[in-house]
Amino acid sequence: MKIRNLVAGVALVAILAVSGTIVACSSDADVASSNLSTAADNFEINRRIVFINGITDKYLLVIEGYCSLGNSDKPREISVTCKVGNEFKKNFVGLSDNVTYVVDQLAPAAVGTDHYVVNWKPESIIPDPAAR
Repeated sequence: MKIRNLVAGVALVAILAVSGTIVACSSDADVASSNLSTAADNFEINRRIVFINGITDKYLLVIEGYCSLGNSDKPREISVTCKVGNEFKKNFVGLSDNVTYVVDQLAPAAVGTDHYVVNWKPESIIPDPAAR
């Protein structure tokens, strides 16, 4: 058990050191953009995502709420995951030559420009001995 805690501690220190190096090389705009993306991926940013037919200029679909866009979607596909209370909904939309989307942040968010936001989920880096 002590070895696991030591390994987790060393990994945490290494990650923080690398994060500090990355911060030193970024502009304020890059840091703010990264922090907004992190906040959105943690369902802290209220968004409106509009899918539009580029030929007819008609809305096909509008999704509003605390939503995160998929980061590992297949080409020509986008997923939108939204938090509704303590539950989640996920939508998939196929993109074509004439379908595009716009993501609008509905309200300003207070994020720092002189540091990164890192949200640790302890269960992902420190094993739970009770789970064995």
